[in-house]
Amino acid sequence: MRIAQVAPLIESVPPKHYGGTERIVSYLTEELVRAGHDVTLFASGDSITRARLIPACRGSLRLNKHCVDHLAHHLVMMDQVLEHARNFDVIHFHTDYLHFPVARYVPVPHVTTLHGRLDLPDLIPVYDRFRDIPVISISNAQRKPLPWANWAGTIYHGLPPDLFRFQPNPGTYLAFLGRISPEKRADRAIEIAKRAGMPLKIAAKVDRVDKRYFKRVVEPLLDASHVEWVGEISDREKDDFLGNAYALLFPIDWPEPFGLVMIEAIACGTPVIAYDGGAVPEVIKDGQTGFIAKNLEDAADAVHRVSEISRTHCRKIFEKRFTVTRMARDYVRIYRRTIDRRMRGLDRCIGLSRREIRANRPALENSKMMDAQLPS
Repeated sequence: MRIAQVAPLIESVPPKHYGGTERIVSYLTEELVRAGHDVTLFASGDSITRARLIPACRGSLRLNKHCVDHLAHHLVMMDQVLEHARNFDVIHFHTDYLHFPVARYVPVPHVTTLHGRLDLPDLIPVYDRFRDIPVISISNAQRKPLPWANWAGTIYHGLPPDLFRFQPNPGTYLAFLGRISPEKRADRAIEIAKRAGMPLKIAAKVDRVDKRYFKRVVEPLLDASHVEWVGEISDREKDDFLGNAYALLFPIDWPEPFGLVMIEAIACGTPVIAYDGGAVPEVIKDGQTGFIAKNLEDAADAVHRVSEISRTHCRKIFEKRFTVTRMARDYVRIYRRTIDRRMRGLDRCIGLSRREIRANRPALENSKMMDAQLPS
């Protein structure tokens, strides 16, 4: 199958540091290539892939100090996609709703995976206007604000099975990994670790938009004796950081669409202590791969119960539910279904046209005769 993957340009594919969407696009792209598909990746020029790469800009945009308008580069990429569209059997967008106005005119089947939150009121008119665009959710919880959207399926994220090493022995610290923002609640993680009497290591990035929150809320808490600030880390560093942790803290305060770090942790065998929100109950099996908490007291108590969780069982559940092979297989199934529906739709249109021609043949013939009788 000839497949196009269209990635955001904010980070490279794969990202050098934080970047959940671009990371998933990379895993999926490489697995599809490995499975024998002809894959083209539209992404930033510093991306690394075995697929054919069509770059819309020289490098990823987040850390490019000279880039003021991210949208301009994405506009170039959308035109590139349209230019090459007829070379593909299916186009898979990962660019939120940015491409929706042109997607209706793409001459081949397409799908869009939505990677972000959908509970914002501003999104309602967008998805109402574009109800014909087939979209894929990354959890069932993600769909709840827009149950009437044109959902083609739910596909959980997956990781290469050899990306993270299984660590059978628990470490001596709690881990917080991700992004410093009000919804991720690093401040909660610091308080949970304090109540549990354990050290906490925080490996996180601080986006420009969150710098004020970091300075005002989180940074003053980093002076606590049980807290170690690690900063933003790479995939290579993430393996040791998560694998050597006693447990991962995921005390979110928002409807999490998926939570990639949770499956990264259980791939290492590390249990997860997460707040109940969004996709958390779909990803974490309470009492098997971690514990789901409702408040600080629950979370601190869960830390003392981590020894009840089998790290081997965590890894087995990861291998059963969250590998890239399973993810790619699920996407190919939706690609084929989308292509089949498009073909059936074309067949119906062709059949209708033929019926209309047969039904109106006498009128058409009379029209031809009249045309022939008209003076030149």
